[in-house]
Amino acid sequence: MSSILADKAHRQRLVLLIWIAIISVILWQTRIGSLLLYPFTILATWFHEMGHGLAALLTGASFERLLIFPDGSGIAQSMVPSNASGLTHALIAASGPLGPAIAGSLLIIASRTDKATRVALAVVGLALIVSTIIWVSTLTGWVVLPALGLAILVLAWRGTADHRQFGIQLLGVQACISVWEQFSYLFSAGGSIGGELHRSDTSAIADALLFPYWFWGAAISAVIVLLLWWSFAAAFRR
Repeated sequence: MSSILADKAHRQRLVLLIWIAIISVILWQTRIGSLLLYPFTILATWFHEMGHGLAALLTGASFERLLIFPDGSGIAQSMVPSNASGLTHALIAASGPLGPAIAGSLLIIASRTDKATRVALAVVGLALIVSTIIWVSTLTGWVVLPALGLAILVLAWRGTADHRQFGIQLLGVQACISVWEQFSYLFSAGGSIGGELHRSDTSAIADALLFPYWFWGAAISAVIVLLLWWSFAAAFRR
C-alpha cells in the first residue's frame, strides 16, 4: 500500500514540475509574465551567463564580468585569445544554453536523497553569492542574486526534507529551461540585451561551425528535452 502511495506522489510531483516548466516558458514570452516570474527570470539569466563564463575559463579565456540588467537580460564578458579556434568559440557560445541544462539535470537527480539535496542546495546558494562578489557588476545582480542565494541556503539548513526536495527539483527545472527564457532569441540571429543589439548564441555557433542558427536552436532544444527526461527518469525511479 505504501509503495502505491509513493508512486502516486511521485507521479503528481513529476506532473507538477512539467507544468511549472511549460507555464514558465509561456509566461517568459510576455512582458507581464517576465515581471511575474522576475526572480526566476534573473535566476535563468544567471544560469545562462555563468555557463558562458565558466566555459570561457575552462577553454583558457578569461571571465571578466557578468552584467544582469533590470529587464532580465544579461551578458558574460570574457576575453578570448585572438588565436582561439572556431571550436573554442562554439563551445563558449553553446555552454550558455547547454551548461545550465547539464547542471540542472544533476540537481534534479540529487533530489533522490536528502543528503545530496542538502549539498546541492548549499552549492547553488553559495555559487550565487560568490559569483556575485567575483564577477557581477550591476545593481540588479547585486540586489537579486545574493537574496536568492541566502533564501536557498536557508532552505538547505532549515527547510523540511520535502521542501528541500521540491526546491532542488524546481531549481533544476529552472536551470534546464533557462535557455527558453527568450525563446525567439534562441531561434534568431540576435536580439536586444541591455538596450543594445547582440548576436545570438546559436548564430555564434553557426558562424564558428556549420549549419544555420535555427538548426543549432533545434539541436540544443532537443538535447535539453532529453536531459530533462533522463533526469526525471533517474530522480523518480523507485
